Formats: sequence, structure tokens, C-alpha cells
Amino acid sequence: MSLGCFCCTGAEGAEADSSRQVRRMGSVPEELTLVPLHQRPELLEACAELLREEWGKSRASRLHTLQRSSDSFPACLLLLRSRGTAEAPCQLVGHVRLSRVAGRPHSLFVESVVVARALRGQGYGRRLMEATEQWARARGFGCLHLSTHDKQRFYAHLGFVLGQPVQSVAFLSPTIPAEVLRLFSTRAAADTTTATTTRSRLPPAPPSPLSPPAAPAPPTPPPNVIWARGVLAESNGHSLLETPHRDAKGLPIFWMKKDI
Repeated sequence: MSLGCFCCTGAEGAEADSSRQVRRMGSVPEELTLVPLHQRPELLEACAELLREEWGKSRASRLHTLQRSSDSFPACLLLLRSRGTAEAPCQLVGHVRLSRVAGRPHSLFVESVVVARALRGQGYGRRLMEATEQWARARGFGCLHLSTHDKQRFYAHLGFVLGQPVQSVAFLSPTIPAEVLRLFSTRAAADTTTATTTRSRLPPAPPSPLSPPAAPAPPTPPPNVIWARGVLAESNGHSLLETPHRDAKGLPIFWMKKDI
């Protein structure tokens, strides 16, 4: 299926929720527009094909997920490109999906970031992420979280830093998003309190017999500092080169965040 056969002219191309950027490719100006998929349902099939080419899964499964895009999240955002005159057809450049984060009402989780294969290596990945940050910031969000298996250097160059795992909330009712997020946070806090209370009820351990004082531990050496393709990384078990985190399949995964 072609990804470049849709028109974004007239009123449809002037969505209030769009983020627009203009740049020149040689002598031809091009306009990049970020729009929510649920405002451009005619792009549903092309978007499903873009995702299927990158990660597989059936067309039906992809369509089912994409059709859930909404203003109350998750939101699937599309980067569209038009070149030349206003009547020129626009092309689907990339996709990103944003979800809420449990316990963090001002954060969003970024996933399914992809640029069409024929357009890679031209800076569109950066453009997609910059437009996504602008879109999220305009709606009052202040932090983006994501996880990646092998693109940590790309995100580091965009200003992301290593972080801790977070829990994304895939689907929320538009009427109670904040309550749901607080519920997740409260439940986690209650679990921690219960564990602490249980530990405090245990009887104290009997005193150990006297023993000669242990030799002082040697000083901790400073972490090794490494520059990986221009990005500073520390080889201390949690860096751009190695991570203590694993996904459900046991593969290394890097958790990252950025204040926007």
C-alpha cells in the first residue's frame, strides 16, 4: 500500500490541533504537520500498514489498536508531509503513540515511534519527536517517558536521560483520568506501607557475639566515563551502553525521560 496518496488541503489540513513546521528540501518548500489519527480517519489503513511493516502483527490487530486513538488517550499522532503548492498530496511520514502514566498526571508515555522506511536518514525522526513534544506541552504535560531496546543514543541526542521504569495506562475514561492515576499511585503507596508495618512487627534479632572489628572497605573507584557517539555515558550498570532492566522476554531495555 502506498503511504503517499492522501490529500491534506483545505479545511481538513487546517486542524486546530495540528503542529506545523516548514522547511526546504532543495528548492521545494515542504510543510510538516502533526495531527491526531482520530481527526484523519481516512489515514487509518495507511497507518496500520506503516506499523505492520515495522513490527508485524495482523492488519486487524493494528486497526483495532489505532481505532482507539482519542483526545482522552491513548492518542496516535501522525506526521504528514506536503510539498510545493497547497494542492499537492500529502504523505504519511511517521507515527507516535502517547498514553498516560500511572501516578504521574503531568507525564505521557511515548511508544510506537516509527518513520516510513523510504524517508529515514533525512531528519524526520527528530522532527516527529520535536512536534510530539510541542503537542504534549501545549496540553499541559511536562514530561515524556519511553523505553527502547536499541535507540537510546538517538533519544539521548534529543535531550532524553536515563530514568526508572514507569507504568503506562493504555485506556482511560475521559471523565476520570486523574482519579485513575491517583488510584494507581495510592495503591503502590499502600503496598509499601503494609510491607514496612510487617517488618516493624518482627522481633529484634539477638545480639551477635563479640568479634574483632572488620577491616575498612577499600574506597569505591570513580565510575568509568565513556563518550558514546558524542553522548556522555557512565559504565556503572545503568548507562547508554548497559542497563540493569529487562523486558518480559529477558532482553535489555533502557528507560528514558525528558522534561519538556
